[in-house]
Order: sequence, then structure tokens, then C-alpha cells
Amino acid sequence: MDWKRLITNKRLGQEDHHPKRHDDRTEFKRDYDRLIFSAPFRRMQNKTQVFPLPGSVFVHNRLTHCLEVASVGMSLGNDVSRALMRDRYPELLNTLFEELGQIVSAACLAHDMGNPPFGHSGEKAIQTFFTEGKGLALREQVSPRFWDDITHFEGNANAFRILTHQFQGRRKGGFVMTYAMLASIVKYPWAASCAGKKGKFGFFASEEEYFQRLADEMGLLRLSAEGEPLKYARHPLVYLVEAADDICYEIMDIEDSHKLKILSFDETTELLLAFFDEKMQNGIRQRIIDEGITDKNEMIVYMRACAIGKLENECVKAFVANEDAILNGTFQGSLIQHISERQRKAYERCSAVSMAKIYRSKPVLDVELAGYKIMDTLMDQMTEAVLHPDRYYSQQLICRVSSQYDIHAADLESRIMAVLDYISGMTDVYALDVYQKINGISLPIV
Repeated sequence: MDWKRLITNKRLGQEDHHPKRHDDRTEFKRDYDRLIFSAPFRRMQNKTQVFPLPGSVFVHNRLTHCLEVASVGMSLGNDVSRALMRDRYPELLNTLFEELGQIVSAACLAHDMGNPPFGHSGEKAIQTFFTEGKGLALREQVSPRFWDDITHFEGNANAFRILTHQFQGRRKGGFVMTYAMLASIVKYPWAASCAGKKGKFGFFASEEEYFQRLADEMGLLRLSAEGEPLKYARHPLVYLVEAADDICYEIMDIEDSHKLKILSFDETTELLLAFFDEKMQNGIRQRIIDEGITDKNEMIVYMRACAIGKLENECVKAFVANEDAILNGTFQGSLIQHISERQRKAYERCSAVSMAKIYRSKPVLDVELAGYKIMDTLMDQMTEAVLHPDRYYSQQLICRVSSQYDIHAADLESRIMAVLDYISGMTDVYALDVYQKINGISLPIV
């Protein structure tokens, strides 16, 4: 793959003409601004990251997580751009290549926009409704490709749909984002039929044409033969978006766990300082003393910042060292898996502790259990409504759905997809509210 093709500011839906500039923002800055001011982005403030919302102690939600990932992504993109222009591509100076940080940062803002309420529990509830629940009866009524899509329902593919699909009354091209930014959020650039055991894929059949258009324009390597389900190599910037996400969710979950007293101060300190050798650890401790920091939460904040900075630097080095393999489509795994041994082992230790003490903690499991039940009920009720739209109760439910979703479509697949659009776009709070109302648990007058 060639950087000169990979970094393009052509916009989906406006290929035939470039909009007139009204200010000095670059096209990639416009992407960022468009996302920040969008409703799907704002709704992430009421979507679970890991811990229950809301609480007496402020922890991360999807929105604050994405803002932090965007900050780290900006640093990753800028540092990679500078390193590659300095050492390998001086001819890319003063070109769009200098804006890697802005592209990655915008993609980081959008990377979780397709996640349904209640995190991975909500994702699983949608999938199992069709594979284990009442939705299984629909298998013979829809096409094999559509069945693949809904039984593997994926937040990543849904984010690409939100950004590119022309919903009812909306303009062609969806958010009308740049090709480079859109490709940078597609972590799994293949169709659902190629999802494999992990069940991951990058685009629904309804948006396949859009992904193929931008992939071919930018010269992404096609890994599948003609006639086979689409499968491409990742756009190189996906690795930087993924690294920013990996860094933030793992390290910030450790900090949140300390605030919630799931991890002790000593446990948290040990995890965060393990990214450094003994000399650097002593230096960090001394700087905390020199700065006069005595509050334990603030000490953890300082150590967390140091750990993130170190991981960012390591991921930049891993990207530059493996650039050839990344461009050739032969790079395996994530950047985190290719960082120096000390930092990799420290990261793996954080992951192990997170799995044992955080993700299986009672507050997290309670949210997942409740969220699963809420999502399963919403899927059941709304799917029944679009299967039998002439029934009185169905009509009452359908009236709740936003006009942007094609809930009245003539074909069943479009109506089911409208249900998925509606439910996956809900916040945790709104999903709970709808669940309570349709079950007669809550009334506006009570």
C-alpha cells in the first residue's frame, strides 16, 4: 500500500465535487468537529464503558473514554508522521501525511459510536436473540448474508453504518466523512461471513458498497478473490486507533478501579510502575515527593500519565519498526503485542488483573446481567412489532421509533435493521426507561 493513496481527503457522498472552504480548517479537522457536535457522539455520555452509570464516584463512560482515546491517538499519529517523514519519506513533508494525528484522533472519537447500550453485554444480547432466542425463527425468512450480519452484530460494523448510511431524511453519504478517516475505524475490514470464531467483522452487507469504494480508491490490499466475500488488509492507521484504545481502556480501568476501591493503592501503584525499570520508578516516586503530592488519588493520576506516555512511545516505535509489514498487509496482531518486553509484560499483567478483579466484579456483572435482560426484552418486543405491524400494540411501539429509521419499509430485512438501528442507538438510561414503560413498571404520571 502507498501512503500517497492511503491519505486522501475525498469525502463519501461528495466524490464529484469538493465543498467550498469557508475557513482555515483542514478536511480532517472538519471530520473531528462534525463528530464532536453530533447526536450519536453525545449519546455516548450515557453508555456504559465498564462500571455502572451513574455513581457517586465519577468513572469513565463511552464518551469520556473516546475523548481520551482521541487525545492519545493524536499523539500517536503526530509522532509516527514526524518519524516517518524524518527517516523515510522526506518527500511527504507539506502534504496530507502531516495530518496523520488529526485523522487518527477523529477516528478515535468515532470508534465506539456503534456500541449498543450496556457495552459488550448489549452486543451479546442482540446476537443471541437471533441465535438462541425468539429471533431464531426468522432464519428462514431472511437472506443468508443478512442472517450473518445480525447473528454477528458488531459495534465496529455498526459505527461504520452510522457514519455512512443514508438514513431517512438525511443526506447522501451519511456524515459525509473523508475516506481516510472512515477506513481508519474499520478494525476488521471484511464481511460477516468471514467473521470466524471471534465473530468480528467491519461492515454490514448494506454498507459493503461504501467500504469497497473507499478501499479501492485508497489501494487497500484485497485479500479475497473475485466472487468471494470481501476481505481487505487494514488501513495502516487502524493500528494506531487500536493502540490508542488499548492503552486507554486498560490503564484507565486500573485508575477507575482504584477510585472504586476494587484495587488498593499498593496494588495500583505496583501495576502502573511495572512499565518502568527500577531507576525510572524511583524517579517517578521522587517527582511525586518533589511536587508535594500527598493525595493518593493524585499520585495514581501521575503514575497513570507516566504509564500512558510510555506506552504511546512504545507503540510509535513498534509502528515504525513494522511499517513495511503493515503496508504489505502481513503484520500480525496489534501494536501492543509488539512493544518492548518490559512494557508488554506489564500490560499483560494489567489485563490479567482486570479480568480477574474488575470485569468479573459484582458491580460490573450486575450491569451486564440487567443490561442483557433489558436488551433481550427490547429486541423481542420490537421485532414482534415489525413482524406484525398491523396489530394495535405493534403500532404503539412503532410510533416510538425515530423517523430516520426505515421502520415502515416494505421488506422485512429493512424493518429488522431499523429495529437494530433504534435499539443500538439508545443510551443505557433510555433503554432502561423504554424497558420499564413497555413492561408497565414505570408511568410518566407516577
